[in-house]
Amino acid sequence: MEKLTPVLALATLISAFGSSFQYGYNVAVINSPAPFMQEFYNETYTDRYDEPMGDNLLTLLWSVSVSMYPLGGFFGSLMVAPLVNKLGRKGTLLFNNIFSIVPAIMMGVSEIAKSYEIIIVARFIVGICAGLSSNVVPMYLGELAPKNLRGAIGIVPQLFITIGILAAQVMGIRNILGNNTGWTIMLGLTGIPAVIELVFLPFFPESPRYMLIQKGDEKNSRKALQRLRGWDDVDAEVEEMHLEDQSERAEGRLSVVSLLSQRSLRWQLISIIIMNMGQQLSGVNAIYYYADSIYGSAGVNEKDVQYVTVGTGAVNVFMTIAAVFIVESSGRRLLLLLGFGICCGACVLLTVALHFQENVSWMPYISIACVIIYVIGHAIGPSPIPNVVTTEMFRQSARPAAFMVGGSVHWISNFAVGLIFPFMEVGLGAYSFIIFSVICLVTLIYIWMVLPETKNKTFLEVSQMFAKRNKTEIKVGDGDLPLKDSKESLDNSERSTAF
Repeated sequence: MEKLTPVLALATLISAFGSSFQYGYNVAVINSPAPFMQEFYNETYTDRYDEPMGDNLLTLLWSVSVSMYPLGGFFGSLMVAPLVNKLGRKGTLLFNNIFSIVPAIMMGVSEIAKSYEIIIVARFIVGICAGLSSNVVPMYLGELAPKNLRGAIGIVPQLFITIGILAAQVMGIRNILGNNTGWTIMLGLTGIPAVIELVFLPFFPESPRYMLIQKGDEKNSRKALQRLRGWDDVDAEVEEMHLEDQSERAEGRLSVVSLLSQRSLRWQLISIIIMNMGQQLSGVNAIYYYADSIYGSAGVNEKDVQYVTVGTGAVNVFMTIAAVFIVESSGRRLLLLLGFGICCGACVLLTVALHFQENVSWMPYISIACVIIYVIGHAIGPSPIPNVVTTEMFRQSARPAAFMVGGSVHWISNFAVGLIFPFMEVGLGAYSFIIFSVICLVTLIYIWMVLPETKNKTFLEVSQMFAKRNKTEIKVGDGDLPLKDSKESLDNSERSTAF
């Protein structure tokens, strides 16, 4: 059993803080200072045109400011495969910091420049950063980690996303930066983690799998593995990579188009699409959006709502930390089933509670409890696990294209919820959450029927588990059997069915 070495731990922390933290921070950063930002939009418009901005135009500009972020995320996802194949996993993360530092400066100077257009463009660019990092960090860490730690390390990016959300909520407290003088500083702070990553990440290894399988550089791949594992004997892992390389050499790197047409990857692809849709369409963003009004109607003082929101963010962080420690013992599948099950039940109960909120004095407290229970459910399964499973379900040549597909679905679904939920809230009110509960239930049923457990499996073993469902055959000998001990494993791998 490989242990967590200092090099692996630091590479994980630096890449997750430098990239994933920003994703979470920028999700929540414009929530608290929204009134002051809208006031700035209005004042800027008035200075230019000598008349105040109409309510409809202000609402439109604000909606665009919010939705530019997931739209940028979608475009960032489309860049994943070409960049990680050309620059490598670490190289892409370093390059990605351009899409953080530039918009951080733009947002920081927007008030001085008297331009709200700068904020809108910057939100799109920082969305590109999030779209890339949300896919590349799990891929990079999944390829650095030994198989017995892959689940725990794979959840760390999601942990830093929740820490980023919490940090933005704390910074957004009125007495800190969520006020009319501090909001530009608050928006510009997103560049600091990028600078830290740019300085420190170059000292850590590139993905050994990328170097050996895609670059054919066994010498540096072996050196990187020795640094990551803390010992010199990495023959078994190198040979397992050789087997994977030989079993898929015939096809080369898979583009998205060829990935979609591969029969032997059909159910893996369907699974990541269902999981990413389920993750985003299950109402997690709507729950956060609705939380303030639920807390308000529960009798929480308007000034105190920000602190309750921070408390909810802290629960999210705590439960994601718990998921890091239990994912290797409980497995991925159980956490997904449990998480979607809890979210489904919480949405149904929340619908009932919101319906009776005006008539029953204690019902608002049930609403608050439902929000917290939902956040707990999402934090242990639907939020962190899909990226872990995506890394494990695809082999080296298919992984970049798979993350590109999964990431695109993730951000399109995120964008759709942001766009549609306000209309759902007006049209359906509390009953919006019934739709979310149905989505949670459908996703849960799919996972129960289709998704295998992938913990402690090599990438080849996971491929073999899916082969039966895909009605294909993969011959790789004994999978992990060292090549030097088994000529037969080499022969088998050379006769393997190409994906």
